[in-house]
Amino acid sequence: MEVIAQALEFENRKLSLKSTNDRILASREVKSLILNLNEIYKVNKDQSIMDLMKRLTMIKRKVESRLKTKIII
Repeated sequence: MEVIAQALEFENRKLSLKSTNDRILASREVKSLILNLNEIYKVNKDQSIMDLMKRLTMIKRKVESRLKTKIII
């Protein structure tokens, strides 16, 4: 269950994401956390894990949208 603790820590972390490299690393980290949580969810079917994955997905979308806008410009 340390994956859940890591996910909660990531969710509560203040993301500055000033450089493109920071955004890429954050995107990869949150993607890895979501995939690991999904494996746990397949076994447990716990709704709180699904809610956590949804919140992390929203963070991931925000980070990736900032990445896409920076690359285009």
